[in-house]
Amino acid sequence: MQRIAASFFLVWSAIAFAQDDATVSGRLIDQASLEPIPFATITISNRSDGREITGTLSDESGRFIISGLTEGSYVISSRFIGYVPASTPVLIGDKNNIFDLGDIRLTAESGEIEEIVVSAQRQILEASLDRRVFSMADNVAQTSGSLLDAMRGLPGITVDQEDKVMLRGSDRVTILIDGKPSSLTGFGNQSGLDSIPAGSIESIEIINNPSARYDAAGMAGIINITYKRDQEYGLHVDAGLTVGSGLLTKRKNDLPTDLGSFSRNPKITPSINLVNNTETINSFLQAEVLFQDDLPNNEFTSRFYDDGRVIYSQVPENREQTHYIINGGFDKALDDDRTLTFSSVIDFETHKDVAQVPFVDGLTQELLRYWFWEENEDTGYLNLNLSYERRFDEPGHEYSIGMQYTRGWEDEAYFLNEISPVRIGTDATHLVAEENTLPIQFDYVRPLRSGRLEVGARFQKRWIPITYDITPGVDSIIYPGLGDWSEWSEDIYASYLNFVHEKERYDIEIGLRAELTEVTYDLPEENIYYDRSDSYDYSKLYPNIRLTYNLDDQDRLSAHFNSRVDRPGEPELRIFPKYDDPELLKVGNPYLRPQFTKIFELAYERLWETGSVIASLYHRDIDDPFTRVFAIDPTNADYDIVNKIYQNVGSGTNTGLELILSQDIRDGWELSGSVNWYENVVEADTVTLLFPVERPFFVERSADSTWDFKLNNLFEFRSGVRFQLAVVYYAEKNIAQGTQAARSSVDLGISKPVMEGKGELVFSVVDLFNNFGIKQFIKGDGFDAIYENYYESQIVSLGFNYQF
Repeated sequence: MQRIAASFFLVWSAIAFAQDDATVSGRLIDQASLEPIPFATITISNRSDGREITGTLSDESGRFIISGLTEGSYVISSRFIGYVPASTPVLIGDKNNIFDLGDIRLTAESGEIEEIVVSAQRQILEASLDRRVFSMADNVAQTSGSLLDAMRGLPGITVDQEDKVMLRGSDRVTILIDGKPSSLTGFGNQSGLDSIPAGSIESIEIINNPSARYDAAGMAGIINITYKRDQEYGLHVDAGLTVGSGLLTKRKNDLPTDLGSFSRNPKITPSINLVNNTETINSFLQAEVLFQDDLPNNEFTSRFYDDGRVIYSQVPENREQTHYIINGGFDKALDDDRTLTFSSVIDFETHKDVAQVPFVDGLTQELLRYWFWEENEDTGYLNLNLSYERRFDEPGHEYSIGMQYTRGWEDEAYFLNEISPVRIGTDATHLVAEENTLPIQFDYVRPLRSGRLEVGARFQKRWIPITYDITPGVDSIIYPGLGDWSEWSEDIYASYLNFVHEKERYDIEIGLRAELTEVTYDLPEENIYYDRSDSYDYSKLYPNIRLTYNLDDQDRLSAHFNSRVDRPGEPELRIFPKYDDPELLKVGNPYLRPQFTKIFELAYERLWETGSVIASLYHRDIDDPFTRVFAIDPTNADYDIVNKIYQNVGSGTNTGLELILSQDIRDGWELSGSVNWYENVVEADTVTLLFPVERPFFVERSADSTWDFKLNNLFEFRSGVRFQLAVVYYAEKNIAQGTQAARSSVDLGISKPVMEGKGELVFSVVDLFNNFGIKQFIKGDGFDAIYENYYESQIVSLGFNYQF
């Protein structure tokens, strides 16, 4: 359910890549003859006290595999009659969970012992220096919130008014579902995240400095979302129902209209989760439906012009919505070494928006103009994934081939009317947009004695066809000469090499990704604003380096370097304006270019028995960043229309310091929190705007610092009841051509197990004081503006989940 903050129930203990199932393998052979030694005894003992942990026998080929090891220091002993026992010190670490010792040669009684060392770290409960995994396995809010709600409270993550997920102050984030790109996050600025129920998620992984194995997109990093998968044999069923109401109070009174803005939005969300596991096939099906009748999105704009005029407007976007999401698939074991996997996500949403938009003279309170519009829209996402995995005899030695098809679509019929002294008009538009992505990828992994080697290749095709039909009325306000179609396409050819090496005192990861990108954008000849179609290509190398040094058992240092790219998507490229506020239009730029980023980071980690702290200092150099700029349309003689246009604006930097703390205060009380301070700088630049007429535009240099703060308290009582109190605070920050005011949210909730532990009740309140809305101060060319977006952030919900 949208914005029902199960998030504050998220258990903030970060178990980042901590190994609870590491595997060590090898092969015993005779030193002289190199023949395998079958049925030899292999035992693993704790290195500190000699206590034996586990053991096994080598098979007929001399091979052995020992699994289920946690991080720590061990000794592997190999014994066989007639041979000198061999002792092999092994340290299992947090950068690799599969170790291939290769051939271990046993000598005759008079031979010498060869020592083999596998280096890594100790067993810990931690947020790793290169990634953080937030487990939701113990999340008490099983079904009562969306994934977007859960992510809002995580360290380093913020969510803006357009539901864009931001890492360390940047919305250039790549989001993966089960380690793969998904149409849920590929179309419409990650808007699909608010349709994923938080209770169906196993973990949320944040990777600020991805390796070369990952696609180069996303300068801010990667967020990987892993669905729950019950691994026990048999059929498992759980079902849930959540009811709630949003926006119990209003931040600001409506301007005078007959309709106004909705409030007290009722919503209901039933859900079901089916898992069936057998010896050869594991299958799953998850489904959820959201019904809500009065969803508000309430936007106010106050314009202060240099000539003294003051204009107030309000867009009370009132929505009736039904939203469906189905996620299913299977893993089929073809034999012991080969697996075929298929999965699919289908997300479909239909809604009707209505709004009456007044424009009022701020000096006389006279109603100047009166717009009213209706929007009927269907949006959807489809993701199909097919992959084949082949495993070799050595654990972790494998390759995989995968193919996906993702499709996101938007079918929008828009009816726009105006009543004013200037005209009485009726206009209609119909836009159909699709974003299609087809990647094919090959990955190969070879475990080594002290690390692993990864190589792979990828081809990806992405294409975005759009049709745009206009039915203009008398004195139409729709821009003429746009054309009725456009088609954008992109082909990416990539290969990568990544190497991880671990020793007792240090570990290093180094990789290189090479990409060739070809882009074309076909525009209609009748378009009068852009005189040509566009095409270009570029080849880039994207290196990554990570070095971690272990000062002692409790302290670690690491240094990172990464190179990334952010490619514009459909909303940034669209040539057709959006008229939800007819005098504050949003429009893309077909000539927009990618932005390239170099990332530097230093991090320090300190561990103790009941908690940990991580401090990270990061810096990003950004070339050709793209953002929205606010510019008045000089061609309209009746009244001022402000265009919000995407534009590349020269260069910028992002520098920050992030602190993450986790502490067990006492039994039953977990405290966690984070503080992230950062400074965004955009250098001055003069650019050329092409829409609706060509003109120069000066972007002033902006430099400002801001910070955000997260604090989470989780209390667990012996009765099984859990209570959670969370505080989220975003300080004032600079944005393009202005600033955004501080905002905050206080969230609380309580859960109680019922029906002998098979059921659970969850009650939650999000944004208790309704202070999480957006307020921005814009300084434009010839005007200043205050923009306020008081969308539905305050929600009360009650959820019930039952496991059959």
